[in-house]
Amino acid sequence: MKSKLKLLVFTVAVCLTAPAAWAEKIILKYGHVGKPGSLFSASVDEFAKRANAKLGDKAEVQVFGSSQLGKDKELLQKLKLGQITFSLPSSVMSSVADEFGIFEMPYIIKDREHMKRVQAAIGESVLQKAANAKGYEILAYWENGFRNITNNTRPVNTPADLKGIKLRTPKGAWRVKMFKLYGANPTPMAFSEVFTALKTGVIDGQENPYAQIWSAKFQEVQKYLSVTGHVYTPAYVLVSRTHFAKLPADVQRVLRETAVETQGYVYDLAARLEKDLLQKLTDGGITVNTADKQAFISASKPIYDEFATSLKGGAELIKSVQSLAN
Repeated sequence: MKSKLKLLVFTVAVCLTAPAAWAEKIILKYGHVGKPGSLFSASVDEFAKRANAKLGDKAEVQVFGSSQLGKDKELLQKLKLGQITFSLPSSVMSSVADEFGIFEMPYIIKDREHMKRVQAAIGESVLQKAANAKGYEILAYWENGFRNITNNTRPVNTPADLKGIKLRTPKGAWRVKMFKLYGANPTPMAFSEVFTALKTGVIDGQENPYAQIWSAKFQEVQKYLSVTGHVYTPAYVLVSRTHFAKLPADVQRVLRETAVETQGYVYDLAARLEKDLLQKLTDGGITVNTADKQAFISASKPIYDEFATSLKGGAELIKSVQSLAN
């Protein structure tokens, strides 16, 4: 009897004094919509590699791309429910909080250095605050990139060339307004559905950064690529405030630090891809033209005016971002 009691006491003591050794590894799911070869895919994979090297046996970031865990809006909901740890939204954030619509203003971001200054100036005071109010937290700013137009109707040199073209856009109100203003017929659609819609003629064209165009193989079902660079879209390393706060403090710290440090990798890769992929797209046979950007800028004034008046502080936000361009 005494030996059994001693064994029981020993077992309980081990369980109480060494929980870490027996604890299950924390699985951190990262869902995104990018396909293999996309900037999204490369960015998340690099983050996971770096984070997992630091986390050791304590936790593991597992990556699920190509909309495996859902489309953008579904991923946002799964964050709230705690079913995933991270998502990487881009344009869809303008439908989460109006403040993110600032990045939907045509040609407002000039280059990545400009974006860094904007992030420093309004990242915490405006964008993080807006995300927090909706239950989210932004760990870092990565990139989707400068967007360009492909279609099967005609080369697009000026906004007038978009007249009547059925163009897929992300599900964000400002992108729809912008292309209506230019004369196109904007059609919001999930990214995962675009290739089939282009192939079957349900839509005539779409607009995306080169990395998304190339990785999704849109060049196989599109005749024309028009270099417009009309919008720069950041990508946000997004978590749920509630569920992220439940992770051990040291795990949170590693994930925050790694998300921020990965930005440099993302920006460098994005800049290289802009050159390399444009050449690949050209070599692949799609007809490329450089659009008249000034014509698009001139046509964009009404959307700036609407943003300035529809969002409290919108005019000041526009001025703040524009003032950081140089």
